[in-house]
Amino acid sequence: MNDNENKNIEEENDEEFTVYTLTDENGKEEDFELIASCEFEGNTYFALVPVGSDEDPEEEYVILKEVRENDEQTLVTIDDDEEFDRVADYFEDTVFGEIDYDEE
Repeated sequence: MNDNENKNIEEENDEEFTVYTLTDENGKEEDFELIASCEFEGNTYFALVPVGSDEDPEEEYVILKEVRENDEQTLVTIDDDEEFDRVADYFEDTVFGEIDYDEE
């Protein structure tokens, strides 16, 4: 997936977790699990990991920004490096600091 392109999403709810199907600029679809979301500086951001990933979610995740147009939700990459750094720091300090991934 090219991190500089917009991602179209389709949400599917499961009893255990929420899955977003992201489509890259080449039309390739991949499922991502929502691990956290937050409201920050007037925007909504999502932290997602590929479904079935063996990586530690806190170390290997993507952050996408929600954009709504005509009641349609789209997740886009964060092109501004300073905005991305602020959001990543917020997730690290606020969201992931409170989650214990070893608990069942």
